Amino acid sequence: MTHNTKSCIGRPRKKGAIWTNMHIAPDEKIETFELDYDGKQDRWNGYDASTYACVIERYEARDEARRKYLKEQQLKKLEGKHSKNNEDGEVSDEDDEDDALKVDESKQMDFAKVEKRVRTTGGGSTGTVRNLRIREDTAKYLLNLDVNSAYYDPKTRSMHEDPLPDADPNEKFYGAAPSQADHLFKNYKVIKEKLKSKTKDTIMEKYGNAATEEELPMELLLGQSERQVEYDRAGRVIKGMETSLPKSKYEDDVFINNHTSVWGSWWKDHQWGYKCCKQTIWNSYCTVQLGLRLHKQHKI
Repeated sequence: MTHNTKSCIGRPRKKGAIWTNMHIAPDEKIETFELDYDGKQDRWNGYDASTYACVIERYEARDEARRKYLKEQQLKKLEGKHSKNNEDGEVSDEDDEDDALKVDESKQMDFAKVEKRVRTTGGGSTGTVRNLRIREDTAKYLLNLDVNSAYYDPKTRSMHEDPLPDADPNEKFYGAAPSQADHLFKNYKVIKEKLKSKTKDTIMEKYGNAATEEELPMELLLGQSERQVEYDRAGRVIKGMETSLPKSKYEDDVFINNHTSVWGSWWKDHQWGYKCCKQTIWNSYCTVQLGLRLHKQHKI
């Protein structure tokens, strides 16, 4: 026995085989390997290198089918152009230039190949990631959820085989969205040009444009002076630019509510007040001047 009843993964029976002597399962073969530290950490332990020839053949067949399909599409397009030109009786020179600028078929096969230096999850070293995708696309390892399909290595985030080997090779462009990418690139160029022109206008508005024939303002032409300023070795001003005392944010010599002195000109019993009337209320009305005026009128 290699396991007990609790850890058995077979269908539970009403009566065990030990009691009925029926449906006795064959003995299990247990293989033991004595591996060292490097053998336990080897990711390719147990891999049969002879099976890689099948992978190469499958990829070559896919590339051949795709190349044949692209060739047929190109021939159909050329036949359509030639038939249209024969009907009109004229052949455009632009079509000849387009045919000369067409990319070779072998180069078109590598348009999905993307190489980028990124930092791996293992830390320390950097690796090369091919066939990158954007996050809106379906992950490659989610296309086929069969347990016997291509193996996905979570450590390096890569798949060594094709998850859909039997699918049409012309339809397998993982993560390809050429229309969306072209639209985003056009928007990026428009935004870049707007930002560039806005920055240029801001600089010209602030500093002016010396290439224009406009006259410079007098503020810039007469903004020089012959005042001499002396500095010491540390860069401090010694003579010629005396620092002025900082001014208050409040207006000076502004009297309110008939007062002849400002608030804070008188101090008594830890309170500020007005010197003219000796009042400690800030918004009070001064009555000293009014009393003096009435007293003079009474004497007259």
